[in-house]
Amino acid sequence: MNAHPQQEMAHAIRFLSIDAIVKAQEGHQGVPLGMAEIATALYTRHLKYNPQDAGWFDRDRVVLSNGHGSMLLYSLLHLTGYPAFTLDEIKRFRVLGSVCEGHPERAHDAHNGIEVTTGPLGQGIANAFGMAVAEAFLNARFGSDVVNHFTYAFVGDGCLQEGVGQEMISLAGHLQLGKLVLLWDDNQITDDGSTELSITENVAERFRVAGWHVIELDGHDMEAVSAALDAARLDPRPSMLACRTVIAKGIARLQGQRGGHSARLFEEDAQAARELLGWRHGPFHIPADVQQAWHTAGQRSAAQYQAWQACVAALPVAQRAEFERVMRGELPAHWKQVLMDYKHKALLTPPGPSGIFISAEINDLLTPLLPERMVACADLEAPTSHKRGLTAFNAQDRLGAYVHCGVREHVMGSMANGMAAHGGVIALTVTYLAFADYQRPAMRMAALMGLPVKFVFSHDSIGIGRNGPTHQPVEIMASLRAMPNMWVMRPADAVEAAECWELALAHQDGPVSMVFARQSLPLVRHTHTSDNLARRGAYVLHEADCGPRQVTLLATGSEVLLAVQAREQLEAVGVGAAVVSMPCWELFNAQDAAYRQSVLGTNVRVGIEAAVRQGWDAYLGIDGGFVGMTGFGASGPADELYKLFNITPEAMVAQAKRLLKI
Repeated sequence: MNAHPQQEMAHAIRFLSIDAIVKAQEGHQGVPLGMAEIATALYTRHLKYNPQDAGWFDRDRVVLSNGHGSMLLYSLLHLTGYPAFTLDEIKRFRVLGSVCEGHPERAHDAHNGIEVTTGPLGQGIANAFGMAVAEAFLNARFGSDVVNHFTYAFVGDGCLQEGVGQEMISLAGHLQLGKLVLLWDDNQITDDGSTELSITENVAERFRVAGWHVIELDGHDMEAVSAALDAARLDPRPSMLACRTVIAKGIARLQGQRGGHSARLFEEDAQAARELLGWRHGPFHIPADVQQAWHTAGQRSAAQYQAWQACVAALPVAQRAEFERVMRGELPAHWKQVLMDYKHKALLTPPGPSGIFISAEINDLLTPLLPERMVACADLEAPTSHKRGLTAFNAQDRLGAYVHCGVREHVMGSMANGMAAHGGVIALTVTYLAFADYQRPAMRMAALMGLPVKFVFSHDSIGIGRNGPTHQPVEIMASLRAMPNMWVMRPADAVEAAECWELALAHQDGPVSMVFARQSLPLVRHTHTSDNLARRGAYVLHEADCGPRQVTLLATGSEVLLAVQAREQLEAVGVGAAVVSMPCWELFNAQDAAYRQSVLGTNVRVGIEAAVRQGWDAYLGIDGGFVGMTGFGASGPADELYKLFNITPEAMVAQAKRLLKI
């Protein structure tokens, strides 16, 4: 290697990574050893950051999309002075409880330098795209004095091979996000071997035809990397820096080869690397001059940080208060009153033609009060109707709060995660429930990171009718409920919808899936109450009237009305029947045992949902009754389908009588 003045700084990254991986006896050395010069150029000459205030709102964002190379990020965070990443933590790489986990994990309690959890390839670059969208939107709203930063992503071949990567390339190029910069580790090697095993296209050209600014360069030449970063900052297009590198550079046994990705490193490899690269220092030892150079790099933005603080302090009082509210992620005063008024109004208004239009109306009513809310939709503006008073976010208008994502559900979900992780934006996505599978990887990552993304779904069952079984999601509710830290809400009418919206907006520790019917949702609640009954997940909508409760009918969404009708038939023949609405199982499961028992009752239970039974037995018991789907749907009018699949009040009555043996 050439004796560049900063070469020892790059080697510090290499040897911290080597030593940590050798000590852990596992890890992925290819990325930190191959991208050391790229990272050094970025962090010492271009990045705006403050290790002592990792959550500084106007910091540049850095995403390690190739998350398996986590020691690259951990080394950088340690060397530049982030308090959480001490040398002791570096030594505990991959040890249970260490902040230096196998893949980077976003902290749930406070910022520590890791912007998002990465590992599933492609998610990181799509998150970075969402961060760039959030920055552009907030920059347009609050001005460049307080919001003006770049988003950088370290990227591997896998990130660009996953389908979500191409979705991101296309949409980011269309939106011309000039403050998004990708640093591609173009080492021509994947875990299987040469990239020629699976791809032949010119990857850089994929970016060019999508409207990106592309520079191809030597990733081990820090001057070339720095010059490319300078050019990227000046270009109005998103930038892809294709950095040709050698995987695992410095490990003679593995560099440039398939094993460079993650083959086991031994003490002998570390010693050979020290000899090859002239690193005369022992394991985990960084010489004082190199450590000082990195410490100085960590302080490079101190003046910008102080100037930004002064700019915020100098804002007019009202503007400063609004900016700081948005930065903190706090909801404005009186936001609940909009929903309370809607609940009251809903009791006096005929039901609309579609359940999803109830959500759309609530969303529209909140628009003046929540200017930080951004809605993304996958080419379904008309049937979901969540645009209304919003304007489109595009290359010409960054104040628009509605992102037309095209038919790209996966990147839509990942983008929303990036927006939420960035902060200052309430991210909401809209599509059909059948297409939740397209964005499921993003939903899983939102749940894992505890990001407050709102996933809104329409067309939730066979109730969609003639579009047929491809669009009738009989199994997806169960699969979403199986996801840890995901609230799944399926309101029965407009009143419950307002309550679910209230709960979803207030929830800051994880994502929420709000699921709405295509068909109309007539009222099942007819009396106004200021209490949010949905907050406990399930509640007794109607208690038994004709005598003691003998059967409990438990239902969600559009089937609650059918349960009410079944109750009327049972009560008419002297069977005491209660109806329980269960808009959110996760909230119900969090209630105390006494409340749950009071709702479920101690006698016969029948579950009703136009979906599969999976999950219901927790409430019904193995011998409980269930009226729902046992397979996929069919094409036909909704009312005929409900009869075909025997999801009717009469079927519920029959189930109850069978279980009661009457």
